[in-house]
Amino acid sequence: MMLIKKSFFLKFLSFVLLACFCATAAVADSRLIPPDKIVYPKLKFELPKAERVVLENGIVLYIMEDNELPLVNVNAIFRTGSIYDPPGKEGVAELAAYLMRTGGTKKTASDQLDRRLDFLAASISFSMATDHATGDLSVLSKDIAEALDYFSQMIIAPAFEKKKLEIAVQLKIEDLRRLQDNPQRLAFREFNRLMFENDARGRLSTPKSLHAITRCDLRRFHQEFFHPQNAMFAITGDITRDQAINLFSKYFGAWKKGRVSEEAPPPKQTFTPGLYYLHKEIPQSTIVIGQFAPGKHHPDYHAFSVLDFIAGSGGFNSRIFDAVRNNEGLAYSAGSFYRARPAFGIFGAYAFTKTSSTLQALSLINGTVDEIRKKNVTPQELEWAKQSTINGFIFSFTSAEQIAWQQMRNEFEKMPPDYLELYRDKIEKITLDDLRRLADIYLNKTKNVVLILGDSKNFDEPAGDLPEPVLIKPQE
Repeated sequence: MMLIKKSFFLKFLSFVLLACFCATAAVADSRLIPPDKIVYPKLKFELPKAERVVLENGIVLYIMEDNELPLVNVNAIFRTGSIYDPPGKEGVAELAAYLMRTGGTKKTASDQLDRRLDFLAASISFSMATDHATGDLSVLSKDIAEALDYFSQMIIAPAFEKKKLEIAVQLKIEDLRRLQDNPQRLAFREFNRLMFENDARGRLSTPKSLHAITRCDLRRFHQEFFHPQNAMFAITGDITRDQAINLFSKYFGAWKKGRVSEEAPPPKQTFTPGLYYLHKEIPQSTIVIGQFAPGKHHPDYHAFSVLDFIAGSGGFNSRIFDAVRNNEGLAYSAGSFYRARPAFGIFGAYAFTKTSSTLQALSLINGTVDEIRKKNVTPQELEWAKQSTINGFIFSFTSAEQIAWQQMRNEFEKMPPDYLELYRDKIEKITLDDLRRLADIYLNKTKNVVLILGDSKNFDEPAGDLPEPVLIKPQE
């Protein structure tokens, strides 16, 4: 009898608890807010800042300490570039940068440098662009002094060893030879040559120009452009402000001042619009289209960045990608690009397609761009592009190295001091009227250089009116 009463009591207690739970849940349910109605506080992104320091000899340093890892990164930028190659000796700038790393220094032979850097697990590299050069060092913080010593030697007193120069020339000539087997790279190289017609930016290295380069040419180029007033450094990682200043004063303090490089004038923009064929008997074609666009200093720079995102650089949802690949399946890659320099920019489109659909793909690109120009952009596209651009901007500041580099590059390109702080606000303020105006000015196919690399004898029939093609040959 006692067991029955106990069992009944437990069941009754369970029923009461369940009833209480359900009642509480019902009350709670009545207070739940649908996810789309939840209001969050506005996210705030405060741009961190590296500290700017100027040494006595004019070197500008951007320093940002980050102790997460026992590493130090040094990123340098120099006011020089391949645009300053002497006529007939195209390739001097690129070889100078390559040999600063591989050609030894006046104090340390190249083989010894390689052994020590390997032992330290230190990475040093230099590269040359059209209008600037860069240098990078990454090393464990405990070895920063020795690694920075070698880095400074390469920058201040490179030896340009004769044997290393001969090897570098042969490697570059072999690279030019192999360029013929890389259709996409070859197409963009020749496209740049057409765009920068009669401009120093369109002069490219050749085997003949490379063979003409001597060690004296490299020394002369280095002496003219590599000095404190032309150099800026970003130092980030496991290093304090005082340590960075002391080390740079020790290894770069004796570097003698020189003449500040004059800024290269913007291109003359005297290219000849038209359709150019670069014949190559391969089963696929590379299409590259382009014309000049606003530069970073232009008031329309931010709005044009958004217009480019909608046109083709925004991936799967962008107009060109959607029309050429998603809808018609004519290309495994298609889109647009916007290369913005301080004084000018280039806007272009591209597609990689099979030979039999070459001109159809070109027609689709032209039609898509015309549609943007005539039918305009939708409010939904504008909002998507603005938010995507802002999010991409924020994620370009995920490390101390990126933060310091962005701020240094901002000063190097003589952008407004508040450029980074105001970037998101300027993107937010872009309107449909801004894009309509820019589309009317810049999305004009009659102003385009169109280069198609492929088997021109087997292209399909034009789907619309196209200019008479001009057959060109790659620069040799």
